[in-house]
Amino acid sequence: MLSELEGWVRSAGYPVAFTGAGVSTLSGLRDFRGKNGLYQDFDAQKIFDLDVFAADPSFYYRHTRDFIYGLEDKKPALVHRVLARWEAEGWLKAVITQNVDYLHQRAGSLRVVEVHGSPALHHCRSCGASASFETIRDRLAAGETVPRCTCAGVFKPDITFFGEGLPPAAWAEAEALARRADLMLVLGTSLTVYPAAGLPELCARSGGKLILVNDQPTPLDQLAWKQFADLEAAFT
Repeated sequence: MLSELEGWVRSAGYPVAFTGAGVSTLSGLRDFRGKNGLYQDFDAQKIFDLDVFAADPSFYYRHTRDFIYGLEDKKPALVHRVLARWEAEGWLKAVITQNVDYLHQRAGSLRVVEVHGSPALHHCRSCGASASFETIRDRLAAGETVPRCTCAGVFKPDITFFGEGLPPAAWAEAEALARRADLMLVLGTSLTVYPAAGLPELCARSGGKLILVNDQPTPLDQLAWKQFADLEAAFT
């Protein structure tokens, strides 16, 4: 199957990938809505809820110690490595990701569009001062429960929480890629978190084909199966 997928990517004029938390499960990270996802334990949506963060920032920092701030022992998995190789060989044009785990970058992908922001920088919600990911990670590892600024304000990562707008530059780039792509690999995402989940639909409306790989049903399965059958027929 991987060789067939590689053939489709090779033959496409402008293929891009769109990834969600499922691609990182092989790296040992839990996704959200999968059969072993975080939603099995608690309402994981609250992790990235801006109102919850404002009321109790320790909830965010407590639940992200492993899958955001404890990633040093996690390695890019097969999907990350293959996408990076395809980009290096000139086939894949970009990776649009909903993830904030850096694993695409660590695998070697160069054009990674992070539509849900990034923890690379944290900003104080009171005075706007910035702190690097490494600084916050080290402070949490040293035992802090909520990293605070010298002004006593709380540091929040530049990740898009529910209640915030997506990063304008990243979103504009993602939309442009979705419109231009003639093939989009949709990997490891339930396609339920909008507006990001609308990017594959935008690709399809613009004439692009979708190849969807996920371990649970998604709203675009029927469309993807039809396009898959058309692609398969074209190669036989």
